[in-house]
Amino acid sequence: MSELASSSSAPGRDLLRFATAGSVDDGKSTLVGRLLYDTKSVLADQIEAVHRASVDKGLATPDLSLLVDGLRAEREQGITIDVAYRYFGTPVREFVLADTPGHVQYTRNTVTGASTAELAVLLVDARHGVVEQTRRHAAVLALLRVPRLVLAINKIDLVGYDEAELTAIAKDFAGLARSLGFRDDAVVTIPVSALLGDNVVERSEHTPWYEGPTLLGHLESVPVTGPEVDAPFRMAVQYVIRPRTGEEELHDYRGYAGQVAAGTVAPGDEVVVLPAGIRTSVAAVDTADGPLPAAGAGRSVTVRLADDVDVSRGDVLAAAGNPPRIADELDATLCWLAEKPLRPGARLLLKHGTRTTQVIVSAVTERLDTETLTFGDAPAQLQINDIAHVSLRTADPLPVDDYADVRATGSFLLIDPPTGNTIAAGLVGQPLVFADPSLAPS
Repeated sequence: MSELASSSSAPGRDLLRFATAGSVDDGKSTLVGRLLYDTKSVLADQIEAVHRASVDKGLATPDLSLLVDGLRAEREQGITIDVAYRYFGTPVREFVLADTPGHVQYTRNTVTGASTAELAVLLVDARHGVVEQTRRHAAVLALLRVPRLVLAINKIDLVGYDEAELTAIAKDFAGLARSLGFRDDAVVTIPVSALLGDNVVERSEHTPWYEGPTLLGHLESVPVTGPEVDAPFRMAVQYVIRPRTGEEELHDYRGYAGQVAAGTVAPGDEVVVLPAGIRTSVAAVDTADGPLPAAGAGRSVTVRLADDVDVSRGDVLAAAGNPPRIADELDATLCWLAEKPLRPGARLLLKHGTRTTQVIVSAVTERLDTETLTFGDAPAQLQINDIAHVSLRTADPLPVDDYADVRATGSFLLIDPPTGNTIAAGLVGQPLVFADPSLAPS
């Protein structure tokens, strides 16, 4: 199978964050349950409870989806509603898994689960292949710049382990992935049966024609260095630390605490404080365990600066040689998450990093058609799960990058002022661009 996976590269770092996505009844929860069950990542009493529940339902084999679908409504309806985070590990790597809903009504939860993922496992039913919800989820994953995809063709036992059918699905999805901008080497296709365990943790004797890795084998070996590592330094200030104690060494201490969102920071680095634009250098990078020679993306630190400058919560420290731009007018892509429609002129709150400001939605310029995966008309309003390009005007200038360049400073949330609820996820710029328009589905 030319479109199916070949062996992966050597292991990267020790932790992989990944998400699952797919249509209803594609078997996502069963696949996750199988991973947990076969890697012995569930307690004995949980397994016993699943066995009892499966017998009560008249099933001959354990319903492993019950290990994941924890809400009563999920169990009763047989669908995943909420994002379920699971933590498990093998001798090779630790995993944080976000199992996201497949029902179109909960597409917004896919945005939540995939927003921090370094890899996504997208399931399709071997009997149905690529369907509209597959295309919708693939578009969301491309929009969020998830760097790697696994197409898991599930229920291969129900098509008699037919190589030709699976090859056709793999080829169909490869064209879709290319049209969304995924590189060929970023997409791996693995034929599996979550129910029976084929190619999930153990290699299946029913697919001798498949020479690629099992799903777990791929998850253990895929490189997971995220784009934040090589991006220019960005850190939103969460807290200004002034101990004000009688201890001599802390008397004049002033540090700026936050999490390194992108890049690396080290003493001596030239930085700029935004939005004020004040340039200075880093004197030290501190932690509770002492100073560091450098800190990379994901590390929570306190940065001390060489000069006594005015820095407050909500400010951004950035690489002086490659800073974000300062803007109060943004062209952005929104994933609308609320039941209440969005209309142009709406006044909301925008949370960017650690800063929250007022914002007006100036215009909704075009909406994504999930069937053709092209942006088209300018709708009068956005409904829940809509993805659209919008124009925004903020009350305060913000240091922003295009999401395609730096995810940390290129993303934001829209908040409903009366309730405080998050109602949209936003990406600065237009990150969903076809690599080759001729490949876009017609």
